[in-house]
Amino acid sequence: MLEIKHLTKYYREKKQLVKAVDGIDLKVEEGEFLVLLGSSGCGKTTTLRAVAGLERPDEGEIRIDHVDVYSSRRKIFVSPDKRPIAMVFQSYAIWPHLNVYENVALPLRVGIRRLNQKERHQRVMDVLDLLGLDGLADREVTALSGGQQQRVSLARAIAQQPRVLLMDEPLSNLDYKLRVRLRVELKELMQRLNLTTLYVTHDQEEALAMGDRIAVLNKGKIVQLGKPRELYETPQTEFVARFIGEMNFIDGMVRDVAKDRVTVHTSVGAITARFPKNRIPSIGESRLLGIRPGDIQLLTGRGDQQENVVQGEVLAAQYLGEAMTYVVKVGDVRLQVKCHHSRQLKIGDRVVLWLPPEYCLAIVPDEPSSTANDMG
Repeated sequence: MLEIKHLTKYYREKKQLVKAVDGIDLKVEEGEFLVLLGSSGCGKTTTLRAVAGLERPDEGEIRIDHVDVYSSRRKIFVSPDKRPIAMVFQSYAIWPHLNVYENVALPLRVGIRRLNQKERHQRVMDVLDLLGLDGLADREVTALSGGQQQRVSLARAIAQQPRVLLMDEPLSNLDYKLRVRLRVELKELMQRLNLTTLYVTHDQEEALAMGDRIAVLNKGKIVQLGKPRELYETPQTEFVARFIGEMNFIDGMVRDVAKDRVTVHTSVGAITARFPKNRIPSIGESRLLGIRPGDIQLLTGRGDQQENVVQGEVLAAQYLGEAMTYVVKVGDVRLQVKCHHSRQLKIGDRVVLWLPPEYCLAIVPDEPSSTANDMG
């Protein structure tokens, strides 16, 4: 439904050219919900705006529903109003002088997607009913809550029956609880409509909860593309491991390589771990040993585990309601450990930790790091 090839966009900053988008290649299947995830300045919004036609790229091609809407090679640029897309902005971009009904109806009354009065009325009422806004059709949008205004913006986009829906951080202005509720509703709605969606966010939790696939961007490039579980459990690079969720890191060196396991020599001992399939290690190679706080297990004794068992001292404790987090000093390394709130430890307690091999990952460092033992 959406295909991007070698998309490149430059900006001029202080008489220098800065590459905001650096040769992105991406395919979004029909009905897929694909998330562009990254921090500010990584190129995700520029990519979205290029698909919308709000930015003119410098190189590459964009094809929507098998039709070229941009090609630098063939000098093609289709204006935004002629592309089969609709966009939901971070600010909602609703018209404050119009009521709910008119906000949704206006794009269907003017422009290339105009409908006659009967068809327009039926389309608007169907969409308002779909989003639970049918009882608010005559309400002024300025009198609506943030969640209701977001729904109006979404209703206006859906009413245009786009082939691709573009969404630029549409939930970021809402409070946390409303954001969590609406992202569930939004994902269910997109699945029900089978609407191809390209969604931009910097919120990792939001991306993991909503995306069928996630493209992680850094410095204008896609550094990893995959399903949420794949990115969380098997990050391919140090950047992705640090960016998505929390992870402990320990410097190490590969000592032994088996079929699907590697032994990494670290300052806390020899640790057995998995490794990314596209990054097969070699003996003597530097690797970061990564494990998430919730995957480390506190043992009452040494237990039956024969490998990846270490001992340490509790340095700090934090109560988070549903969980406790502890900072445990193991040798010269500090590990963050997350466990059920019923597990009570005191500062100074000696503890035994098990780092299950299936949850340890030997990651290729992006660059030599002096902060490898810090939380990502």
